[in-house]
Amino acid sequence: MRFDELTQLTGVSGYESTVREKIAADVRGFADELTVDAIGNLIAFRKGSGTAKRRVMLAAHMDEIGFQVIKVLEDGLLMIKTLGHSFLHVAYGSRIRFRNGTTGVVSSRVPAEKLGKDFTDLFVDIGANSKEEALKHVDVGDVACYVGDFTPLVGRTVVSKAVDDRVGCYMMMETMKRWPKPYHDVYYVFSVQEEVGCRGAKVAASTIRPDIGIAVDVTPHHDRPGDLEGSNRQGKGIAVKISDTSVICDEGLCAHLFDLCRRDGIPFQKEVLYVGGCDASAMNLSWEGVRVGAVSVVTRYTHGPGCLVDLDDVEAGIRLLGALAGEEIRL
Repeated sequence: MRFDELTQLTGVSGYESTVREKIAADVRGFADELTVDAIGNLIAFRKGSGTAKRRVMLAAHMDEIGFQVIKVLEDGLLMIKTLGHSFLHVAYGSRIRFRNGTTGVVSSRVPAEKLGKDFTDLFVDIGANSKEEALKHVDVGDVACYVGDFTPLVGRTVVSKAVDDRVGCYMMMETMKRWPKPYHDVYYVFSVQEEVGCRGAKVAASTIRPDIGIAVDVTPHHDRPGDLEGSNRQGKGIAVKISDTSVICDEGLCAHLFDLCRRDGIPFQKEVLYVGGCDASAMNLSWEGVRVGAVSVVTRYTHGPGCLVDLDDVEAGIRLLGALAGEEIRL
């Protein structure tokens, strides 16, 4: 399955079934076992061939930032809440699409310059002029995602909705296909509900009980105005996480990932986030504790309809995951 196809699927937190079904259909022939747990994680197991193999869990989340209807007003407008962290100023003026194809525009009940952090200041206009008309298309509890086409930009850069974290899903899918005989027992976990608290990865890790856990996700850029301070630069290779506010990665595992990059000529950068989190935190604190790391793709404008990513960084990440799975990890 192509990366662009993955980004255009609708799969907000808690409602990832369409994404899960598409990924399962694509990787079924590359997994020794394919299961779905009670919370909705898709787990693709690949048996290792090594003599000193370990249980390695790779986790990329299927869910994207989204919205859910909390009330349908008498005039046909919809009140919403977010599923995952979104910004009011990004949502304002954007188009969102419900799973049945109904599309609406997000606008504001107050002047745009007075928007704060309360999503009840926003509404969605689907073109209906009454509650009765609106309910023919959308009801309380219905979910929607941003509308954001996959579009090539300059060089190797592309823009789309849901790059967070369909790019991680794509990287794991490609790793399964290109390295079909891993050294270790590898559990490729396509997790759910990461954007609302890393819930899926916590459940999966408690079942798998991995020796090593690696989150495969995105990380914010620091090379353009408007984001936090840090060293992340787009187009400079795959980012190997050292820490964020949710996890401090295992020092030995970080060193192993750095060594693999240097040995194989994989462009990489060291990632330290001032704020943020990922599925590595859930794996780290599961069971009796798990050594964890994270492989991150630097993105711009992440939680919105137009996230930028460099395809060379994506390829670097796939190569690193392949190198990790393909040989013994000595820690």
